[in-house]
Amino acid sequence: MKITDVKVWLVEGVKYNWTLLKIYTDEGITGVGEATNWPGSPIVYNAAKHVGERIIGLDPMRTDFIWTKLYRDLNWMGPYGASLCAISGIDMALLDLKAKKLGVPCYELLGGAYRKDILLYANYWFTGGGHTPESYAAQALKVKEAGFTGLKFDPFAHVNYLYGEDLSASLTLTVEQQDLAFEVSKAVREAVGASFDIMIETHAMLNFRIAVKMAQRLSELDITWYEEPVGPESVDTLKAMRDRLPGNVVICVGERHYTRYGIRPVLEKQVCDILMPDITRCGGPSEMKRMATMMETYNVLLAPHNPNGPLSTLASAHVCAAVPNFFRQEFMFTDVPWRDTVIDHPIKDMIHNGHLRLSDRAGLGVDLVESEMEKHPGVLQPRPGFYV
Repeated sequence: MKITDVKVWLVEGVKYNWTLLKIYTDEGITGVGEATNWPGSPIVYNAAKHVGERIIGLDPMRTDFIWTKLYRDLNWMGPYGASLCAISGIDMALLDLKAKKLGVPCYELLGGAYRKDILLYANYWFTGGGHTPESYAAQALKVKEAGFTGLKFDPFAHVNYLYGEDLSASLTLTVEQQDLAFEVSKAVREAVGASFDIMIETHAMLNFRIAVKMAQRLSELDITWYEEPVGPESVDTLKAMRDRLPGNVVICVGERHYTRYGIRPVLEKQVCDILMPDITRCGGPSEMKRMATMMETYNVLLAPHNPNGPLSTLASAHVCAAVPNFFRQEFMFTDVPWRDTVIDHPIKDMIHNGHLRLSDRAGLGVDLVESEMEKHPGVLQPRPGFYV
C-alpha cells in the first residue's frame, strides 16, 4: 500500500481555525487527522500541505518510520512550531488509517484500553454572559447541571478584556483587577461546590510577582491546578515559581511543550504535577503516548490540552484510554454547530455525564465530510474575543 495524496482544509472553529487533513492510498483506505494551532493557522495549513507532499509514495503502515523521518528532515527548521503541528496531523491520520486497515480502534494500536469512558473538564463555558462574579457563577452551574465535574477558565485575561486592555501587553493587573479575578473565581467555586475541580489558567500572561500573589489568594479556593504561571522558555524560572507557591497549589504546564524531548527537562526538574500536551502540536497521538510513558516514570499525570476541532478531541481520548496515568481531558463546552457535521459520527452523541465514551469503530471512529468542511472555510483575519 502506498500513499497517493494528502488533502488539507482550513475550517472555522468557535475560537480559531481548525486544520484538518486526509491521507489517501492506492488501496482506497484513508485516514484523517488534525494539525490545528493558533495563532498563525494559515502557516500551519501550508506546513501541513508541504509535509503531506513529502510522504507521497511511502507505505502508511510504517507510522513510526514516517514520524521519525519527518521529524529529522524538518528539524532544521526547529523542533517546534508549524512543522510539528503538521507532523502531528500526519501522525494522527496515519494511525487512523492503519487502525482502519486492521479493523481496530486506535487505542488498540496504542496498547489497548484501560478505560473507554474518558473523564472531561469543560472549557469555553463562560461566553454567554458578562465579566461578573454573578455571570460566571450562573454559567458554571450550567456546566455542573450538564454532568461535568470539572471546568477551567482564565480569570485574569478576561477581567482585562472587561477594562478594554490586552493583558499580553502589560503582564500585570491593577489591585482592582486582581480583586475582580479573585471574586469571579470565588463565585465559581461557591456555585459548583467543594468537590468540583476548578482549573485556573494564566497563559503565562502575568509577571512573576502577580502570578505568585494570585496563586496565594487562589489557594484558599482549593483549585485543582494553576496553569502556565510562567512561559515554556525556561524550566529554571518554572522551578523558581514552584518554590514560591503555596504547597497545596498544583502546577500544570505543557500546551507549548513539543515532543518527549521538550518535556524532558520539566520532568527532570520535577517542576509540575500534571502535564497537558496538545495532540495537534506535540507530535500527534504516537508521540503523546511516548510522552505519557515518560511522565509515568516521574509520577506525573496526563491531562491533554484540547481547545481544538473534533479529530483532536477523539485522538486525545484514544491516547487517554491507553495510558495508566490519565487525569482529565479538556473539552470545548461551547462550540460551532458544524463541529458535529464535518464528521460522520457526532461528538455530542459520545458525551455522557461529563465523559466521552469511545466506540469500537475502527480508527478514530469517524471520517471527515468534505462537503461540510467546504461550507465553513477558515477565517483568515484575527477575531477579537476571549483569550482561552
